[in-house]
Amino acid sequence: MSRELLIMRHAKSDWDSSARSDFDRPLAKRGKRDAPRVGAWLYREGLVPDLILSSPAERARATVIKVCKRLDINKQNIHWDERIYEARAATLLELLDQCPPQSGTVLLVGHNPGLESLLQHLTDNDFDPPSDGKLLPTAAIARLEMPTDWSQLTRGCANLISLTRPKNLPDSD
Repeated sequence: MSRELLIMRHAKSDWDSSARSDFDRPLAKRGKRDAPRVGAWLYREGLVPDLILSSPAERARATVIKVCKRLDINKQNIHWDERIYEARAATLLELLDQCPPQSGTVLLVGHNPGLESLLQHLTDNDFDPPSDGKLLPTAAIARLEMPTDWSQLTRGCANLISLTRPKNLPDSD
């Protein structure tokens, strides 16, 4: 059984909001626009995840709910995990190690720098860096071909299939 991991950084957040903390920071207008566009793109590409893991931070929560709405996935099927917020790559690897064996496509929604570190670890940096130097800007998705066993995620075990940014998606859904 082939496996894929979709690593998605939360959509653009509102730094000017009156949020009490970083954890509570909401999506900006651009984030509210980009998240459903990414969900529609995933749907069109046939990339509907079997398992969704997300940070419960407000900007990640709002992102994944908007994505799942376009994928026709009920938000009750999202697994919220506080370990994803401010996680390092090692923590994210531990989380992925716990994925059920039958999970063929997993969507992981979280934050930088942990997600970028995870991507670099899994691919061992075996890809051309983006020209602007931004590996995972907001609402970007890295699609990786994974090993057959979620518990065997060693350095360089995955192949980067694509890196998709919302600015490169068509405007109409």
